[in-house]
Amino acid sequence: MTAIPRSALILGLAGVIPFAWGALTAYLPGLAAWGQAQLGPRFIGPYVQLFYGAVILSFMSGVLWGFATKASGRRAGLGYGLSVIPALWAFFMTGGGPTSAGVNLITGFLGLLILDFAFWKWGLAPSWWMALRGLLTALVVLCLFVGVVM
Repeated sequence: MTAIPRSALILGLAGVIPFAWGALTAYLPGLAAWGQAQLGPRFIGPYVQLFYGAVILSFMSGVLWGFATKASGRRAGLGYGLSVIPALWAFFMTGGGPTSAGVNLITGFLGLLILDFAFWKWGLAPSWWMALRGLLTALVVLCLFVGVVM
């Protein structure tokens, strides 16, 4: 396995910030009050996590679609088909209240990790992909878990 490129690691970790912010504002009432006053209620607690999580799952569908373009034949068709699952999951599974939506996002990100592994195993993703995706998925799931239980 090769090292994760610095820019990919930094940008990936920066992408965890809204999830971490949501977890912190779910856990710390004073920070939540400040965030609500400064940013509005949509940008604190589970609400920022749920909206941003749906955006990121949709973004990751695009990433997987890009990987699928490297394949040919049946593998390409399978790759394109699998690549739309995270976006569809986010669209259909993030309603019904913050707790169920949070649990569904956790499930979506864990499922995405399985898809990441498949694309990586097929040689469509970079050699460092699973190291990055494992780290980011662990952080995102942890943050979403805090949002669900708080």
